Amino acid sequence: MKTDICVIGGGPAGLMAAICAARERAIVMVMETNRAAGQKLLVTGGGRCNLTHDATIDEFVRALGQAGRFLRHSLHEMPPTAVRTFFHDRGLATVVEPDGCVFPAEGRAVDVLRILLNEVERSGVRLFCESPVTQVTLRDDGFAVTTPAQTVASRRLIVATGGLSWPQTGSTGDGYRFASALGHAVIAPRAALVPLVSRETWPGDLAGVALSDVRICLAATPRKTVSSGAIVFTQDGLGGPAAQDMSRLLADELAGGGHTIGLQIDLMPSVLETELDGRLQQQLTANARKTVANVLAEFVPRRLASTLCILAGCDGDTQAGQIRKETRRALLRLLKALPLQVTGTRPIAEATVTRGGVDRRQIDPKTMSSKVCAGLFFAGEVIDADGPCGGYNLQMCFSTGTLAGRSAARQLAGL
Repeated sequence: MKTDICVIGGGPAGLMAAICAARERAIVMVMETNRAAGQKLLVTGGGRCNLTHDATIDEFVRALGQAGRFLRHSLHEMPPTAVRTFFHDRGLATVVEPDGCVFPAEGRAVDVLRILLNEVERSGVRLFCESPVTQVTLRDDGFAVTTPAQTVASRRLIVATGGLSWPQTGSTGDGYRFASALGHAVIAPRAALVPLVSRETWPGDLAGVALSDVRICLAATPRKTVSSGAIVFTQDGLGGPAAQDMSRLLADELAGGGHTIGLQIDLMPSVLETELDGRLQQQLTANARKTVANVLAEFVPRRLASTLCILAGCDGDTQAGQIRKETRRALLRLLKALPLQVTGTRPIAEATVTRGGVDRRQIDPKTMSSKVCAGLFFAGEVIDADGPCGGYNLQMCFSTGTLAGRSAARQLAGL
C-alpha cells in the first residue's frame, strides 16, 4: 500500500497533523495501535479535556520554559484562539474558567474527540486502528512503515506517538525507537506532571483531603521555583495541579531518586502572614472554649487542622483559650510554610506528560521536520517539550500537529 504521508499515532497531535495535511491535498494514512483513536485525549482534564489555555502566544512561550522558544513558530501556526475557533466552528462551545483553563462547555472530552474524528473522515484520511507499527525503515523514495498486517510505502512520515505517560492509553515510547532508528537522539524520558512522594508519612493520614488554592515553593529558594493551584494529599505524598507543576519543575533533580528536596506549602496564599496572625488570634480569643483543632478548622479542612496541631506539638483537644503564644506562632508558621521533604515522584506511567523525548535541537521549529532525516516530521509529546497543567500540553499537540501536517504536505507539493 502507498500513501503520500503516513502518521504514526492517532492522538490529538497525530489526528490534527493528518487533518491539516489532507487539507493541503495530500493522501494521508494514520496508523493507531489501539482499537480506537484518541484514548489519552478522553482522560485528559479528568475526562473534561482542558484543550487549551486562555493566554497570548508570549504568555504560552514563557509558561513553556526552555521549550517555549522552540514552540513559538508552531504556536503562531495554530494559536490558542485558533484552537477554540476550530472546535467552535464545528459546533463545540467552550468556556474559560477563572484560572484560564479552556474546557468544552458541556465538560465532555468525547465531544472533542468526536469532532477530530469527524474531520478526519471528512478530509479523506484513512485511519487504521489496531495497527501497531513494528518497524520503520528508510527507503530511496521515502519510508517503509510495517505493521503486523501490512507494510506501507510513504513518501513522508510524521511520528506522533506520545511519550511514556499513561501507557494504558497506548503511550509506550515506540516513537523513541523509531526516531533512534532514523538517526535521532532521544533525551531520557522522565515523569512530569505527576504526584510527589514525601519522606513524611503524615500526608497518608490526610489522603483525599484537598485544598483549592495553595502556593508551593522550594524551601531553599522560595522566590525562584514556585507553583500555585489546587492540591490533594495522597497515601504517599502530594497530588493535584500545584504538586504536579512542581514535579515538572523538579523533574531533572528527582529523576532516578536519591535526592531529597525541601518544599514549603503556603496553605493560605491570599492572606498576608501578619493579617492571618491577627485573624488567628481573634478566632482563638472569641472561641476560647472550643478546641484548638476546631478553631483551626475555620481556616483549613478539619483533618488537616488536627494534623497541624500534632506538627505544632500541641494537643488539638486543648481549649483555644489555653494555648501559648509559642504554639500559636508555630501554627501560623505551618499555615504559611508547611514543610514537606520530597524524595521522588510516582512512576512515569502515572504522569500526565513525559519530560524528555526526541531531541528538539534536531527538529526544525519552523516546520517540525527532522534535521537529520529528510522527509521525517514530529508532533506532540514525543518531542522533548512539555508545559504545566492547564491546557498547555494539548495546545502544544494541536500546534505542532498542525505545523507538521501542513509542512509535510507542502514539502511534497514543492511549496
